[in-house]
Amino acid sequence: MNPTHRTGPATPRLDPLTHSDLVVHARRLAHQLLVTERHERWQHTQGVAGQAVRIAGTVGDADRPLLVAAAWLHDIGYSPPLKQTGFHPLDGALYLAGQGWNHRLVALIAHHSGARYIPVRRGLTPLMRRFPFEDSAVADALTYADQTVGPHGLHMTMPDRIAEAIARHGPHSPDAQLLIDRIPHLRAVAARVEKRLDALLPIPDDTLDGADRPRLACGRSSSGRSR
Repeated sequence: MNPTHRTGPATPRLDPLTHSDLVVHARRLAHQLLVTERHERWQHTQGVAGQAVRIAGTVGDADRPLLVAAAWLHDIGYSPPLKQTGFHPLDGALYLAGQGWNHRLVALIAHHSGARYIPVRRGLTPLMRRFPFEDSAVADALTYADQTVGPHGLHMTMPDRIAEAIARHGPHSPDAQLLIDRIPHLRAVAARVEKRLDALLPIPDDTLDGADRPRLACGRSSSGRSR
C-alpha cells in the first residue's frame, strides 16, 4: 500500500502548558530541588503550577509556558544548596541566572509575590536591581497563583492565605510584618487578575430566559469581593 495513503490514529498534540521544553525542564528541576527538602513545599509548588495552568488565559498565548515554568520554579530558593542570602526569591533567581535560564523567567521569580517590597529592609536592594521588575499580566498571574494556594497545595482565597501565613509566622514576627507591608500590592494584583478572569467568562444572552441562560462563575473571589 502506498505509505502516503495509510490511515491510523492521529498523533496527539501535546499541550505547551505542560509539555513545552521550558515547562518540562522547570518541573524537573523543581522536583529535584524541593521534593526531598520539605514535603509541603513540593505540594505547594505543584498546586501553584496547577493554578497557573488554570488562569493562563489571563496572559497572551506566547507567555503561557513562561508563566507555568515560573510557577514551578518560584520557590526553589528555599532549597538549602541554593541558599546565598536567605531570601528565597532572590536565591532562586541568582541560581537560575548562573545556570543560564531565560532572563525574563529569572526576573519574574526574583520579584514574585511582591518581593521587591522586602529587600530594602534586608539590605538586598543592590542584588535585586540585577533583575528588572516586570509590571505585566504574567507577573500578576504568577503572584496570584502563589497567593491562592496554601502550604499543602490546596486552593485558598487570598485573604485566607494571608491570614494563614501571618498566623503561621506569628503576628508580631518580622516575616508577618513584611507580609502585612505587601497586602495592598497583593490585593491590587488579585483585583487585576480577577478582572481578566471575568473577561474570559461567556456573556449571557439576554434573549434567553433564566432556565436556558448559561451559568457563570459565582461565589467569593480570591480577593474577598463578591463575583
